[in-house]
Amino acid sequence: MKKVVSTEKKPIKLWLTDLEDGALAQAKNLANLPFTFKHIPIMPDSHQGYGMPIGSILATKGVIVPNAVGVDIGCGMCAMRTSLKNVSKEDLRKTLAIARTLIPLGFNWHDEPQDEALMPKGHEDLQIVSRAYVKGTKQIGTLGGGNHFIEIQQGSDGYIWIMIHSGSRALGYTVAKHYNHVAIKLNERYHSMITKKMELAFLPIETQEAKDYITEMNYCIEYALANRKLMMTRMTKALMEVVGTFNCDEIINKSHNFAAWENHYGENVLVHRKGATRAYKDELGMIPGSQGTSSYIVKGLGNPESFMSCSHGAGRKMGRKQAQRELNLEHEIELLNQKGVIHAIRHASDLDEATGAYKDIDIVMENQKDLAEIVVELTPLAVLKG
Repeated sequence: MKKVVSTEKKPIKLWLTDLEDGALAQAKNLANLPFTFKHIPIMPDSHQGYGMPIGSILATKGVIVPNAVGVDIGCGMCAMRTSLKNVSKEDLRKTLAIARTLIPLGFNWHDEPQDEALMPKGHEDLQIVSRAYVKGTKQIGTLGGGNHFIEIQQGSDGYIWIMIHSGSRALGYTVAKHYNHVAIKLNERYHSMITKKMELAFLPIETQEAKDYITEMNYCIEYALANRKLMMTRMTKALMEVVGTFNCDEIINKSHNFAAWENHYGENVLVHRKGATRAYKDELGMIPGSQGTSSYIVKGLGNPESFMSCSHGAGRKMGRKQAQRELNLEHEIELLNQKGVIHAIRHASDLDEATGAYKDIDIVMENQKDLAEIVVELTPLAVLKG
């Protein structure tokens, strides 16, 4: 931990020294909520988000806050080690070409619904999920855009790894927007201190609305995992078509946008992680860099001060539009070419996902040595982006 801010009702504990003013203001809002438990941890990849900083944790008593989970419910990472020791650059290019035919990227979906057996069970009883279910059957196994990616990596353990970052697509967005709107209306009705501008409307845990949100949120978390698993299956298929059969370890999965009941400091509380990874003692997880920098398989240290959490990535240091305006396209491409990465930077519009738009992953990892330890360092070989 680098710093503690003690000016608010609850302390703010920071694992970084470069938190932007907007994110700090959001953290102060969290620290002054009447239902906030103990303190607010801010992870080393943190930056401003909607309502609360990306890369922060909010533990609450008696309420759930939909916007503290976010619009991409269940967004997270999967990583899988293969038995391969190396893959040639030519074979990587062939693999990506096949993968593009199997996995829709960006705004693209499947033309036809996928096998319903791939979908989580129980949507029929869920009011909002059921509205987006048909769309969900066409979006399962699709990457989406933004910072979502599929990456083939070389591990420091000598093996080739595949890592995927994606979420719950339109299904999670629909659920999140609905219940955040419900929370706003409920807070207005009871003249809550939470203003609309704060973007932190809450649902009292005993209400039917809160119970419904938690049920639908959990469905979206299951859907996001099913989405990543299907992409992993199809990415593996693409690689096998090029290099032949190989073995795969069990998938490591970690969500970083969710809320869950946990016991901390001897009390049961709802822990909201928005762009933060759970890091219980000896629990495996992953912390990606940006395309062109290392990612890491990590083991949690179970630090109670972070509510047993760590960062979910490198974290942005530039907004998307700022990166597109200020970064030099040729320079960013040359940096990736020098490292031999088959990357996804082609046009100025891609610069929001360039290496220069992100924080230094080495500093991020150094700042959280008390939260997670490195098990495997992963060097990027080839990247698919939305």
